[in-house]
This record gives sequence, structure tokens and C-alpha cells, in this order.
Amino acid sequence: MAIQQQIKKTCLFCSEKISYIDYKDTQFLRRFMSPHAKILASKKTGTCAKHQRMTSQALKRARHMALLPFVST
Repeated sequence: MAIQQQIKKTCLFCSEKISYIDYKDTQFLRRFMSPHAKILASKKTGTCAKHQRMTSQALKRARHMALLPFVST
């Protein structure tokens, strides 16, 4: 049995020094959504806890303003 080594992903927002996530930038926010329009986990995207909260809040705002879909079929 081979043991898989997990590579720690670095937070995109911390490395780029992004302090605010704009909910109107839908192309950027789609990187953090699955094909079924679900919010991806921080383990999958590599964001830190602080920026994961900001990302999910921005996604929810964009959904509420009908910029992004709630579900995708």
C-alpha cells in the first residue's frame, strides 16, 4: 500500500494580497463553484478559513442578486 502525500495548497487570496472579494465578478467566483453550482470546500480550492468565509458570502450575495444560479441542472 502506497501512502499518498498531501500537498498543502496555498490560499489564492493571501498570495495575491486580495482583501475584498467582489460579488459582481462572476467569472472569478465561478472558480469556487462546482459544475452543479455548489460552493466548493476549502480543501478543494486551497483557501484559508478567513477567505473561505468571504468567498461563500460573496457567492451567496451573487446568487441573491441573480448573477449566479442557485442550482444547475
